[in-house]
Amino acid sequence: MTKTNRREFLHGALEASLGMLGTATLVSCGPEPQTEAPRPPNIVLIMADDLGYGDLGCYGQEKISTPNINRLAATGMKFTQAYAGCTVCAPSRSVLMTGYHMGHTSVRSNPGGVPLRPEDVTVAEVLKSAGYSTGIFGKWGLGDIGTEGHPNRQGFDEFCGYLHQVHAHYYYPEFIYRNSEELPLEGNVNGARLTYAPDVITEHALEFIRRHHDGPFFCYVPSVIPHVELLAPEDSMAEYRGKFPEDKPFRDRRQPEHYAAQDEPRTALAAMITRLDRDVGRIMALLAELGLEDNTIVFFTSDNGAAPALWNDDFFGSTGGLRGHKQNFYEGGIRTPLIVRWPDQIAPRTVSEHVTAFPDFLPTAAELAGAQTPAGIDGISIVPTLLGEHAAGRAQEIHEFLYWELPRYDSATGRFRHEIPPQAIRMGPWKAVRPEPGAELELYNLSEDPAETNNVRGEQPEVINRIEDYLKTARTEPRPQAQPDHRWWTSLSGR
Repeated sequence: MTKTNRREFLHGALEASLGMLGTATLVSCGPEPQTEAPRPPNIVLIMADDLGYGDLGCYGQEKISTPNINRLAATGMKFTQAYAGCTVCAPSRSVLMTGYHMGHTSVRSNPGGVPLRPEDVTVAEVLKSAGYSTGIFGKWGLGDIGTEGHPNRQGFDEFCGYLHQVHAHYYYPEFIYRNSEELPLEGNVNGARLTYAPDVITEHALEFIRRHHDGPFFCYVPSVIPHVELLAPEDSMAEYRGKFPEDKPFRDRRQPEHYAAQDEPRTALAAMITRLDRDVGRIMALLAELGLEDNTIVFFTSDNGAAPALWNDDFFGSTGGLRGHKQNFYEGGIRTPLIVRWPDQIAPRTVSEHVTAFPDFLPTAAELAGAQTPAGIDGISIVPTLLGEHAAGRAQEIHEFLYWELPRYDSATGRFRHEIPPQAIRMGPWKAVRPEPGAELELYNLSEDPAETNNVRGEQPEVINRIEDYLKTARTEPRPQAQPDHRWWTSLSGR
């Protein structure tokens, strides 16, 4: 979509939304009283960072307490075959925001600071065209200060958190951002740790909901938890201290040398996930307090699979028994939790096996809002699955293929290598994985082998041929990217 077409789409979407509202409020010539269109639902999207498929109690976790997220699943719909946009941070978020899969979305690498393009149309812009107030509170990762990728230039009225994902590696930074201004965090100077950034960010999300309670609003909360550096405040650590064997300290190679190793990494990870669960509970409690529960749809997910750095032994079962982890395309790297709750609209305790992925969020949110969906995107609305096909008035459309890739990027030149990248394709029960650039595709039947232990490529030539034919049209070559600003690597504070 060109910059001109982008403006035309947003202008047309606004006219369409106003037109629908105008039509709904007309007075007829007969005796019927004037009626108003029902207000579209508020939309809350909470996304964890590196939370594995098996890290929640409602997905089988037994060691970590997640009562609030479990309650979401008990009162809503839990998906068992939901996928992230990519296996690493920024590309996955680009897919989520644009509705394009990894063969088409703008940000296809993860060095930090790569911005969305001016012509990109984000879910925030789509919802804003339908009259929504829009806010993001947490980790953006799709454009820094002064770039076209900044959230305030991509449809968000308000932002509080981390712009650059490397800045987001720190839980006690000297500052975060409020829109484009630095927001100092009290006591976090010269490595001191007083103010936990996720706590501040959650407060801003709650305040946004309070100020916009008359709605409709879109509140996007991409938490940085439980991404390493594995730190939680003492009140959360105390709940788990002494409960787990700590075989060895954890040291993140990306952190400055004078940072101490985390001597209780398992305790810290459990404490972080439970603190995230507490934040989910605070958001849900506020929605109830303001009387917004019945007209707010809440999504909870994770940006990719569990991180590999700590879990060679997978003590917590973070992958849920799936093969792989963040940074590869086996199920453990891209299958994520997805829970959706909307009282009286989504039946409680529903478990869905519908296969969905991040590109589907934009068209789903657009349909819920009565907004126009950009033409040509890769996502498909899952409203029929959420509400039931009878309520939605149509059957659920199914993806013939889902597609992922991660081309190798050269930060020095801003260009991608000319090679077949690592890829994954989901086609019905079949999952093809190209684990390395140019490698032969592996093939797995997920209905019989969800752990991807048996490569059946040699037994299914017709399936492989069909997937290979699809791959010829699945992607466009990624364009050169702006070289990202690496200044966040320079110190603890991110200055």
